Amino acid sequence: MAQVTVSIDGKQYRMACDEGQEEHLIDLAERFDRYVLHLKDSFGEIGDQRLTVMAGIMVMDELSELQKRVKGMETEVLTLRKTRDDALTKADKNDSALTGALGALAQRMEDLATTLAVKKA
Repeated sequence: MAQVTVSIDGKQYRMACDEGQEEHLIDLAERFDRYVLHLKDSFGEIGDQRLTVMAGIMVMDELSELQKRVKGMETEVLTLRKTRDDALTKADKNDSALTGALGALAQRMEDLATTLAVKKA
């Protein structure tokens, strides 16, 4: 198991992570630190624990909004897939109808050609 040291609000924290995930964990910590620093700039020194809780709530609010957007996009994808499938089904039916009509027309033309050939003979 790998270990990294991250900094949140100027304090160092040693954390464990899976091998190869070190940079990802550092990036997450830096992003969280930006939330804490934003709150500290907005509200001043209101206590580490309170800043951390507020930053956590901000992150969860952002996550909640993103989850709503993802759900909306998933619904839209399902609608688009159904529309596509319906269009493909309709196109298949139209192709079948057109093929049948062309087959019938070809048969009528052959029958007409046969009839004309018999009358000439």
